[in-house]
Amino acid sequence: ADSLDALFRRTGELTGPLHGIPVIVKDNYDTFDLPTTAGSLALEGSVPPDDAFQVRRLREAGAIVLAKSNMAEFAFTPFETVGSLLPGYTLNPYALNRVTAGSSGGTAAAVAANLGAVGLGTDTGNSIRGPSSHTALVGIRSTMGLTSRDGIVPLYLDRDIGGPMTRTVADAVALFEVIAGYDPADPVTEESRTRRTERYADHLRADGLRGKRIGVARQISNTGTVDPEVLQRFEEALEALRRAGAEVVDSMRIPELETITGSLWCPRFKTDINAYLASRGANVPVKSLEEIISSGRYHPSIELRLRNFQQFRGPEEDEGCRQAAENVPRLQAGVRRVLSEQRLDALVYPTWNNPPRRIGDLNTPHGNNSYILSPPTGFPSITVPMGYVGDGLPVGLQIFGDAWSEPTLIEIAYGYEQATRHRRPPASTPPLQGRR
Repeated sequence: ADSLDALFRRTGELTGPLHGIPVIVKDNYDTFDLPTTAGSLALEGSVPPDDAFQVRRLREAGAIVLAKSNMAEFAFTPFETVGSLLPGYTLNPYALNRVTAGSSGGTAAAVAANLGAVGLGTDTGNSIRGPSSHTALVGIRSTMGLTSRDGIVPLYLDRDIGGPMTRTVADAVALFEVIAGYDPADPVTEESRTRRTERYADHLRADGLRGKRIGVARQISNTGTVDPEVLQRFEEALEALRRAGAEVVDSMRIPELETITGSLWCPRFKTDINAYLASRGANVPVKSLEEIISSGRYHPSIELRLRNFQQFRGPEEDEGCRQAAENVPRLQAGVRRVLSEQRLDALVYPTWNNPPRRIGDLNTPHGNNSYILSPPTGFPSITVPMGYVGDGLPVGLQIFGDAWSEPTLIEIAYGYEQATRHRRPPASTPPLQGRR
């Protein structure tokens, strides 16, 4: 930071749009100068040979990687952030006896607590949006193929996406502007060469809700275990959307959603982690899932899942993969039919139907809605603060749209944020005083 300040004083020029911005990076992004462990003792002290694509883009834009953040080990759980590398739970700055959700809980807690200006998380089924919702942040999960997965420790590569976790929509877009786009090292980004919007910041419009048609996904929000206060915040959010100029179309139903939600996932961790470890070269301490298990250097809570993944024999022989291959196109078609027939710009629902759980509680209904639509379809979604329940526990509003609709989602998210201004800093960590 000092060298960047000196450069600016000498030349009067910024190194890029993120000049001097301190970034918190989740510990499953490769960083050439810091260990990348995915929260596991099995990878303790292991420094990759180079940066992940997104990290490199941030540094080139002038950002400073301030720290790597704790995460749920190998990103296995959406419910809490616990790993073997650091003992204990990552705590929620808004209530230190509550979880941050997972798996990007370290980034969420650090950014919410003002320990860094902005952060990077990853999202396979929830892990940007859930922790962001639990800590009053904005989180973007983009269209599959708009951002590179190169240099990210995989969970399921066909669902893994990295993206911003920030305190405002404008901050999220500033990061997204830098990390989005084509990467020759990740073939899935090929389509972004023609689909990427030139300037996402142009869609930060305070009147962004005016004229939008927004559908209400009540089959997601109105479950038997939804928290009444969360539902009340959701109703208030719908009213805020209306007041800001949106037309809210109620009770949209996605065909077959309930019957296929449980059969949309291919458990390919073994294939993907083995390929990633092979790419890390000779210095990585374990070279396969089998060696991770043999090392015994992981949290006991994930042992059964590791061993189950080890039994994976490829998508051709796995019934879950076969069902996913059949059902994902059905879900995509169903979503697109609803959006098209109703002329909708987006669907909205609570990011989670229930507030952050107490530390150690795995029995209270969690209400995670983030895995339902965006990950299996590959379509984008943004979570923004929706207010607070109970004793100041944050909850989030999720805004979901068709592939490549990020400009529209940004307009909706920014318009809603500016109309409501829900976010307030946590009392446990007041803003730090900067140097003068």
